Amino acid sequence: MFHADDLTGLAVVALAALVCGVAMARLRQPPVVGYILAGLLLGPAILGLVTSREQIELLAELGVLLLLFLIGMEFDLRALRPILARAALATVLQVVGALLVTGLISGLFGWSLAQSLLFGFVIALSSTAVAIKMLEDIGEVESGTGRLIVGVLIAQDLAFVPMMLVVANLSGGGFDAVGILQLALAIALLAAVIFILSGRSFSLPFGRFIAGHADLLPLMSLAFCFGAAALAGIAGLTPAYGAFLAGLVIGASREREATIERTRPIQSILMMVFFVSIGLLINPALIWDNLGLVVTLLLLIILFKTAFNVLIMRALGEPWPSAFLSGLVLAQIGEFSFLLAAAGVGAGLITGEDGDLVVAVAALSLLFGPAWLAVARRLHLPALQSVRSSLEMFRLLYESNTLNSRVITDMTRRAVRRGKTRRSTRRSRRGPRPDA
Repeated sequence: MFHADDLTGLAVVALAALVCGVAMARLRQPPVVGYILAGLLLGPAILGLVTSREQIELLAELGVLLLLFLIGMEFDLRALRPILARAALATVLQVVGALLVTGLISGLFGWSLAQSLLFGFVIALSSTAVAIKMLEDIGEVESGTGRLIVGVLIAQDLAFVPMMLVVANLSGGGFDAVGILQLALAIALLAAVIFILSGRSFSLPFGRFIAGHADLLPLMSLAFCFGAAALAGIAGLTPAYGAFLAGLVIGASREREATIERTRPIQSILMMVFFVSIGLLINPALIWDNLGLVVTLLLLIILFKTAFNVLIMRALGEPWPSAFLSGLVLAQIGEFSFLLAAAGVGAGLITGEDGDLVVAVAALSLLFGPAWLAVARRLHLPALQSVRSSLEMFRLLYESNTLNSRVITDMTRRAVRRGKTRRSTRRSRRGPRPDA
């Protein structure tokens, strides 16, 4: 038996993650599922090779911090600026809908008002890492729907700080003048960050001095990450949020492409750290003792988030295929939800056992990613065909279990031709430009 801080323990964790990741890849499943399973196997609940709760939680916090730094660095706010307003509106509707649902069922589970708000925040957030992975696998990252989904994910991540401030004030019995001022300042800060970073590009401090040194650029980015995390912690915010903002700053700078290219080799390692830490926190015995509650909450979250996100995207003007695809991609619980659950435990809003249940449900929702990804891949077919009705979409989804790649290629070409024809038709109707 050893602890996570031993070199031997770390080596075993890395080896187990590699083996489970390769096994999932051979089964045509995302490697992140193998990382979660590796953490579950090595954790105190099964093999007991990693037993220190403090070290596991430290590893989880480090994993969230590094993961959100990488996610923020990948985002290009300037490219997403045209859809940020719609994304912010979608996020507001998601949070309001989640709070209404948790408020309605609070009597059934005996939740207080503070607990209902906490669980509503947890449910509202989606997994940025899993969602982007799903979009990459179906080739939708650069599409209009993909950009809108990414914008929603950014808006959700930016809404995390106000949520944390609300949770902190709930622990004190309610909002006071200081709490209201902190919340207003946090919202103003987020708006300022979005406005500044989505404007003109800039260079990072000392960026030009180390641009020609391949070994220093990854080190500078990690130093920037941990420095911003430390400043956020000193300011009373979560270090993970500071790391996320640091990633956004690098993503908006002129050094973005070079930094992403240089840090790409370590991104898979950092991703592994996060998902292994989530697996280490899962308690199978607790899940079994509360199996009915866990299954009920899991189904409620997945079905509610899928259906509600479909309606939101449809209300924002997305066609039915894109709306259904968005609902599936945004169905998982997000990375920040783990931090919200931990904050709820620390503030005394929920017990440690309730926090473990939240972690279990969130992790299980991430494990459902492969099934949701399979459905998303099938939804890609009717999206290419520009299906306009839900009945026609369901007919195409379940008409056949196999899709010929040549058929998909032909449909993609036809969809592109239709798009070009429609754009040329609209231009001809508008006539020549006034300055032509």
